[in-house]
Amino acid sequence: MGALSWAMSDVAQSRHDAWSAGDAYDHYMGRWSRAIATLFLDWVAPPPSCRWLDVGCGTGALSAAIMQRCAPTALHGVDPSEGFIARARLNVRDDRASFVVGGARELELVDSSVDFAVSGLVLNFVPDGAKAVNEMRRVVRAGGLVGFYVWDYPGGGVEFMRAFWSAAIALDPSAADLSEAARFPFCTREALLELAADCGLRNPEGTALEAPTVFADFDDFWRPFTLGAGPAPPGYCASRATDARERLRQRLLETLSAGADGHIAMRVRAWAIKAVA
Repeated sequence: MGALSWAMSDVAQSRHDAWSAGDAYDHYMGRWSRAIATLFLDWVAPPPSCRWLDVGCGTGALSAAIMQRCAPTALHGVDPSEGFIARARLNVRDDRASFVVGGARELELVDSSVDFAVSGLVLNFVPDGAKAVNEMRRVVRAGGLVGFYVWDYPGGGVEFMRAFWSAAIALDPSAADLSEAARFPFCTREALLELAADCGLRNPEGTALEAPTVFADFDDFWRPFTLGAGPAPPGYCASRATDARERLRQRLLETLSAGADGHIAMRVRAWAIKAVA
């Protein structure tokens, strides 16, 4: 699939993607992305005392994990959303960390200025993801590491999203075009490895990162979809009329399987890549 497909990823952008309300996004996706960030760093196994760049840092899930587990000398986070940057500054309060508003395709860092450049759960949302990876490679010193990961959308790796879209499509067949599986078919291990190689990175490796997502009850599952922040499900939900939204809620309530205590247990899976600059 290669870098060309990632260069075309701007066509996958949708009016239903909202990236501004950091607190809402934390409740919708942040609690699960924190678990994946930890698994990613365990896999990368970096040494301490390194300079880090977090591209598309969002509300700071990966940045916080780096600060807690990797003993960096410095960490620089970049994200285009002012709301997310404000939230990241609240979530990661450390003098070694700095967060600025900026884009992934034109990083305001000099060549070879960091040891590690990483990006978590964002590359598929970047118009021209290949350019973003090339920028990450540019700012990493020779022999340093570039790493990134995205949700396994084509493989149904985010089970609560898959459940949402299954219910939505049953009621509104046109919603099929909005699902992440339809919009991001390139989020596979093979395509990610090819992207890394096409961008000039050496010895790329890929792995699956999996974590449980346990919802306390149906309200804990449903409420984040109503907050209007994050990728398409909340945006789609917010765009529906009140009666249509209630029909969607009822269908999910009827179709989801809950345990005897009301818990709804699901899983998430991301594909991760690491390679040498």
